[in-house]
Amino acid sequence: MHNLGLQKTITLIAIILFLVKMTAWYITGSVAILTDALESTVNVVAGLIGVYSLYISAKPKDADHPYGHGKVEFISAAVEGTLITVAGMLIIYNATINLIHPHTIARLDYGIILVGSTAVVNFIAGTICLRTGIKNNSLPLISSGKHLRTDTWSTLGIVIGLGLIYLTKITWLDSAVAFLFAFIIIYTGYQIVRTSIAGIMDEADIKLLDNLVALLNHNRRENWIDLHNLRIIKYGGTLHLDCHLTVPWFLNVYEAHEEVEALGTLVRHEYGDSVELFVHSDGCQEFSCRICSKKDCLVRQHPFVQKVEWTIANISKDSKHRLAVRE
Repeated sequence: MHNLGLQKTITLIAIILFLVKMTAWYITGSVAILTDALESTVNVVAGLIGVYSLYISAKPKDADHPYGHGKVEFISAAVEGTLITVAGMLIIYNATINLIHPHTIARLDYGIILVGSTAVVNFIAGTICLRTGIKNNSLPLISSGKHLRTDTWSTLGIVIGLGLIYLTKITWLDSAVAFLFAFIIIYTGYQIVRTSIAGIMDEADIKLLDNLVALLNHNRRENWIDLHNLRIIKYGGTLHLDCHLTVPWFLNVYEAHEEVEALGTLVRHEYGDSVELFVHSDGCQEFSCRICSKKDCLVRQHPFVQKVEWTIANISKDSKHRLAVRE
């Protein structure tokens, strides 16, 4: 429940920072500061949604949800990304109104101090949130961390813009700064929505697959003749890995199970106990001899020709590997 406790803390911080930014907007009347405050409303709402999604995803498997409740984290991230995008559009609207009907900005020095202090807090909270989310493979925490870090840079940019307005007295810069960071905010929202949709649709994680294939190639055992039909599905912080492992046909059930356990131990050592493995063991066939490097095999029917280097392309196919050799 560590993730849930952190998300609650992040939500409380978001509420406090929102109040600080609204105070800064009230005393200055700056639309750029209003931009920052509007984004903070998203932090608050997204934080509340994140707390709820982590609470649901932490529930154990049941008869209605045999794979657990982790998918709710993708829905939570999609909602957060959508809210971020809407906030960006609202900022563009307010900045446009301010250009058409400009108003006087007052007490910018106080506004700069208040908003600048929120950037420091956001950066620290976002860094902790992002690191914890990556460590625990929690999409809500990763999304919140990225959002808070983006909020930090946009706030710093707004502080710089306010500083220029304070020095030059050019009021239209207020709207210009708001426009610039509105587009940054919208792009961030798009990225979060894109990631969440990829998770809901079980899109292949190429980076994860690359790392896994490299791990298996580097630690390949003699009895691991072939590996195919490998698939990875994410359910929140849990990874479900399915594959078919080809072992020598003459191994008994206990020996084949040992090879499967060795594969599972290797993967869990790298990715933690949040990995669930479903490994089907196949017995080798006559054509497997040419890619089998097992020494002193008493039933070998063909000489070893070439070891098949596993790649994302060939390890994902639902067929055993073989060499195209003319008889």
